[in-house]
Amino acid sequence: MRKIALIIAMLSMPFFSFASLLNSSGVAAPVGKDSRQQLMGSPVYIQIFKEERTLELWVKMGEQYQLLNSYRICNYSGGLGPKQRQGDFKSPEGFYSVDRSQLKPDSRFYKAINIGFPNDFDRAHGYEGKYLMIHGACVSIGCYAMTDSGIDEIFQFVTGALVFGQPRVQVSIFPFRMTDANMERHKYSTYINFWKELKPGYDYFAANHQPPGVAVVSGNYVISKPAVMTPVQPQLASNYKLTEAK
Repeated sequence: MRKIALIIAMLSMPFFSFASLLNSSGVAAPVGKDSRQQLMGSPVYIQIFKEERTLELWVKMGEQYQLLNSYRICNYSGGLGPKQRQGDFKSPEGFYSVDRSQLKPDSRFYKAINIGFPNDFDRAHGYEGKYLMIHGACVSIGCYAMTDSGIDEIFQFVTGALVFGQPRVQVSIFPFRMTDANMERHKYSTYINFWKELKPGYDYFAANHQPPGVAVVSGNYVISKPAVMTPVQPQLASNYKLTEAK
Protein backbone atom coordinates (compact mmCIF):
# COMPACT_ATOMS: atom_id res chain seq x y z
CA MET A 1 0.00 0.00 0.00
CA ARG A 2 2.88 2.35 0.77
CA LYS A 3 4.31 1.91 -2.73
CA ILE A 4 0.89 2.53 -4.30
CA ALA A 5 0.47 5.74 -2.28
CA LEU A 6 3.94 6.82 -3.36
CA ILE A 7 3.15 6.31 -7.05
CA ILE A 8 -0.10 8.26 -6.72
CA ALA A 9 1.77 11.12 -5.03
CA MET A 10 4.36 11.10 -7.84
CA LEU A 11 1.68 11.25 -10.53
CA SER A 12 0.08 14.25 -8.86
CA MET A 13 3.28 16.28 -8.79
CA PRO A 14 2.88 18.04 -12.18
CA PHE A 15 -0.11 19.86 -10.70
CA PHE A 16 2.08 21.65 -8.15
CA SER A 17 2.76 25.24 -9.10
CA PHE A 18 6.49 25.92 -9.24
CA ALA A 19 5.82 29.64 -8.91
CA SER A 20 4.04 29.04 -5.63
CA LEU A 21 7.27 27.64 -4.21
CA LEU A 22 9.23 30.85 -4.75
CA ASN A 23 9.77 33.27 -1.91
CA SER A 24 9.17 36.99 -2.17
CA SER A 25 12.66 37.62 -3.58
CA GLY A 26 12.07 35.18 -6.45
CA VAL A 27 14.57 32.64 -5.12
CA ALA A 28 13.45 29.02 -4.85
CA ALA A 29 12.80 28.02 -1.24
CA PRO A 30 13.38 24.46 0.02
CA VAL A 31 10.41 22.11 0.12
CA GLY A 32 8.82 22.00 3.58
CA LYS A 33 9.98 19.11 5.75
CA ASP A 34 6.45 17.71 6.04
CA SER A 35 6.05 17.59 2.24
CA ARG A 36 9.34 15.90 1.33
CA GLN A 37 8.23 12.29 1.70
CA GLN A 38 5.48 12.88 -0.87
CA LEU A 39 8.25 13.46 -3.44
CA MET A 40 10.14 10.24 -2.76
CA GLY A 41 10.82 8.47 -6.06
CA SER A 42 10.82 11.64 -8.18
CA PRO A 43 13.90 12.42 -10.32
CA VAL A 44 16.59 14.32 -8.44
CA TYR A 45 19.65 16.42 -9.24
CA ILE A 46 22.62 17.33 -7.04
CA GLN A 47 24.74 20.48 -7.07
CA ILE A 48 27.84 20.90 -4.89
CA PHE A 49 29.57 24.22 -4.21
CA LYS A 50 33.00 23.82 -2.61
CA GLU A 51 33.70 27.35 -1.44
CA GLU A 52 30.23 27.66 0.12
CA ARG A 53 30.53 24.12 1.59
CA THR A 54 27.02 23.41 0.34
CA LEU A 55 25.30 20.41 -1.27
CA GLU A 56 21.90 21.09 -2.84
CA LEU A 57 19.41 18.31 -3.55
CA TRP A 58 16.82 19.25 -6.18
CA VAL A 59 13.67 17.28 -7.02
CA LYS A 60 11.61 17.35 -10.20
CA MET A 61 8.13 18.86 -9.86
CA GLY A 62 6.31 19.18 -13.17
CA GLU A 63 8.80 20.28 -15.83
CA GLN A 64 11.26 21.96 -13.48
CA TYR A 65 13.35 21.09 -10.44
CA GLN A 66 12.65 22.55 -7.01
CA LEU A 67 15.16 22.75 -4.16
CA LEU A 68 14.33 19.89 -1.80
CA ASN A 69 17.00 20.70 0.77
CA SER A 70 20.41 22.28 1.23
CA TYR A 71 23.09 20.60 3.37
CA ARG A 72 26.26 21.84 4.98
CA ILE A 73 29.31 19.88 3.79
CA CYS A 74 31.21 18.80 6.90
CA ASN A 75 34.49 18.43 5.10
CA TYR A 76 36.23 18.23 1.74
CA SER A 77 39.96 18.31 1.06
CA GLY A 78 42.53 19.92 -1.20
CA GLY A 79 40.97 23.35 -1.74
CA LEU A 80 39.57 24.65 -5.03
CA GLY A 81 40.38 23.07 -8.37
CA PRO A 82 39.86 19.65 -9.98
CA LYS A 83 41.22 16.35 -8.71
CA GLN A 84 44.07 15.27 -10.98
CA ARG A 85 45.91 12.31 -9.49
CA GLN A 86 45.58 9.56 -6.93
CA GLY A 87 46.91 10.77 -3.59
CA ASP A 88 46.56 14.52 -4.17
CA PHE A 89 43.70 14.51 -1.60
CA LYS A 90 41.67 16.85 -3.82
CA SER A 91 37.90 16.60 -4.02
CA PRO A 92 36.68 16.47 -7.67
CA GLU A 93 35.01 19.21 -9.69
CA GLY A 94 33.03 18.68 -12.88
CA PHE A 95 29.96 16.86 -14.15
CA TYR A 96 29.30 13.33 -12.89
CA SER A 97 26.43 10.86 -12.68
CA VAL A 98 25.29 8.06 -10.42
CA ASP A 99 23.53 4.78 -11.17
CA ARG A 100 22.40 2.01 -8.81
CA SER A 101 25.78 0.25 -8.79
CA GLN A 102 27.34 3.37 -7.23
CA LEU A 103 25.20 3.28 -4.08
CA LYS A 104 27.03 1.98 -1.01
CA PRO A 105 24.50 1.50 1.80
CA ASP A 106 26.98 -0.24 4.13
CA SER A 107 30.03 1.93 3.56
CA ARG A 108 32.58 2.20 6.38
CA PHE A 109 31.73 5.91 6.22
CA TYR A 110 28.12 5.14 7.19
CA LYS A 111 26.48 5.47 3.74
CA ALA A 112 28.14 6.52 0.50
CA ILE A 113 27.42 7.46 -3.12
CA ASN A 114 30.29 6.99 -5.58
CA ILE A 115 30.21 10.06 -7.87
CA GLY A 116 31.88 8.24 -10.78
CA PHE A 117 35.34 9.82 -10.86
CA PRO A 118 37.12 9.68 -13.26
CA ASN A 119 34.58 10.62 -15.94
CA ASP A 120 35.26 11.00 -19.68
CA PHE A 121 36.71 14.50 -19.18
CA ASP A 122 39.02 13.32 -16.40
CA ARG A 123 40.28 10.35 -18.41
CA ALA A 124 40.90 12.58 -21.46
CA HIS A 125 43.22 14.69 -19.29
CA GLY A 126 44.92 11.75 -17.62
CA TYR A 127 43.36 12.38 -14.20
CA GLU A 128 43.39 9.39 -11.88
CA GLY A 129 41.68 8.37 -8.66
CA LYS A 130 39.00 6.03 -7.34
CA TYR A 131 36.33 5.69 -4.69
CA LEU A 132 35.50 9.41 -4.65
CA MET A 133 32.27 9.63 -2.69
CA ILE A 134 29.58 11.68 -1.07
CA HIS A 135 29.38 9.97 2.31
CA GLY A 136 28.70 10.33 6.01
CA ALA A 137 30.99 10.28 9.06
CA CYS A 138 32.15 13.90 8.50
CA VAL A 139 35.70 12.83 7.47
CA SER A 140 37.28 13.52 4.06
CA ILE A 141 40.44 12.51 2.21
CA GLY A 142 39.17 13.55 -1.23
CA CYS A 143 35.46 12.92 -0.76
CA TYR A 144 32.53 15.16 0.18
CA ALA A 145 31.75 14.28 3.78
CA MET A 146 28.33 14.98 5.22
CA THR A 147 26.74 14.47 8.61
CA ASP A 148 25.11 11.07 8.99
CA SER A 149 21.65 12.67 9.14
CA GLY A 150 22.42 14.62 5.96
CA ILE A 151 23.59 11.62 3.96
CA ASP A 152 20.58 9.66 5.24
CA GLU A 153 18.16 11.99 3.42
CA ILE A 154 20.36 12.41 0.34
CA PHE A 155 20.87 8.66 0.02
CA GLN A 156 17.17 7.99 0.49
CA PHE A 157 16.09 10.34 -2.30
CA VAL A 158 18.83 9.28 -4.74
CA THR A 159 17.95 5.62 -4.14
CA GLY A 160 14.23 6.33 -4.54
CA ALA A 161 14.79 8.17 -7.83
CA LEU A 162 16.88 5.34 -9.28
CA VAL A 163 14.49 2.62 -8.10
CA PHE A 164 11.48 4.43 -9.59
CA GLY A 165 12.95 4.88 -13.06
CA GLN A 166 15.58 7.62 -13.24
CA PRO A 167 18.46 5.95 -15.13
CA ARG A 168 21.20 8.16 -13.66
CA VAL A 169 21.33 11.03 -11.18
CA GLN A 170 23.46 13.95 -12.34
CA VAL A 171 25.94 15.46 -9.87
CA SER A 172 27.40 18.85 -10.80
CA ILE A 173 30.35 19.93 -8.67
CA PHE A 174 31.43 23.57 -8.85
CA PRO A 175 34.27 25.39 -7.07
CA PHE A 176 31.82 28.13 -6.02
CA ARG A 177 28.53 29.62 -7.17
CA MET A 178 29.59 30.61 -10.66
CA THR A 179 28.16 34.10 -10.80
CA ASP A 180 29.89 36.68 -12.96
CA ALA A 181 31.13 38.40 -9.78
CA ASN A 182 32.71 35.20 -8.45
CA MET A 183 34.29 34.42 -11.81
CA GLU A 184 35.81 37.90 -11.81
CA ARG A 185 37.09 37.37 -8.26
CA HIS A 186 38.89 34.18 -9.33
CA LYS A 187 40.01 35.33 -12.79
CA TYR A 188 43.72 34.95 -11.99
CA SER A 189 43.38 31.37 -10.74
CA THR A 190 45.39 28.60 -12.37
CA TYR A 191 42.07 26.84 -12.96
CA ILE A 192 40.13 29.68 -14.59
CA ASN A 193 40.04 28.09 -18.07
CA PHE A 194 38.67 24.86 -16.60
CA TRP A 195 36.08 26.78 -14.61
CA LYS A 196 34.96 28.59 -17.76
CA GLU A 197 33.98 25.14 -19.10
CA LEU A 198 31.84 24.50 -16.01
CA LYS A 199 30.06 27.86 -15.98
CA PRO A 200 27.65 27.14 -18.89
CA GLY A 201 26.32 24.14 -16.93
CA TYR A 202 25.78 26.31 -13.88
CA ASP A 203 24.12 29.03 -15.97
CA TYR A 204 21.83 26.58 -17.77
CA PHE A 205 20.41 25.20 -14.55
CA ALA A 206 20.08 28.65 -12.98
CA ALA A 207 18.05 29.83 -15.99
CA ASN A 208 15.93 26.73 -16.64
CA HIS A 209 15.78 24.72 -13.39
CA GLN A 210 16.60 21.62 -15.45
CA PRO A 211 19.91 19.74 -15.37
CA PRO A 212 22.00 20.52 -18.46
CA GLY A 213 22.96 18.06 -21.15
CA VAL A 214 26.69 17.37 -20.76
CA ALA A 215 29.08 15.80 -23.26
CA VAL A 216 32.86 15.62 -23.56
CA VAL A 217 34.19 16.48 -27.03
CA SER A 218 37.93 16.53 -27.75
CA GLY A 219 38.64 16.68 -24.04
CA ASN A 220 36.30 19.62 -23.37
CA TYR A 221 32.93 19.85 -21.64
CA VAL A 222 30.12 20.79 -24.04
CA ILE A 223 26.82 21.93 -22.50
CA SER A 224 23.51 21.63 -24.32
CA LYS A 225 19.79 21.38 -23.77
CA PRO A 226 19.10 18.01 -22.10
CA ALA A 227 17.78 15.19 -24.25
CA VAL A 228 14.13 14.22 -23.81
CA MET A 229 14.12 11.01 -21.78
CA THR A 230 11.72 8.17 -22.57
CA PRO A 231 9.70 7.36 -19.43
CA VAL A 232 10.95 4.24 -17.65
CA GLN A 233 8.65 1.75 -15.96
CA PRO A 234 9.36 2.01 -12.22
CA GLN A 235 10.99 -1.00 -10.58
CA LEU A 236 9.59 -2.01 -7.21
CA ALA A 237 11.98 -1.59 -4.32
CA SER A 238 11.38 -5.23 -3.37
CA ASN A 239 13.06 -6.28 -6.64
CA TYR A 240 16.05 -4.00 -6.16
CA LYS A 241 19.30 -5.28 -4.67
CA LEU A 242 21.88 -2.80 -3.36
CA THR A 243 25.55 -3.45 -4.03
CA GLU A 244 28.19 -4.05 -1.43
CA ALA A 245 30.19 -1.16 -0.02
CA LYS A 246 33.80 -0.23 -0.69
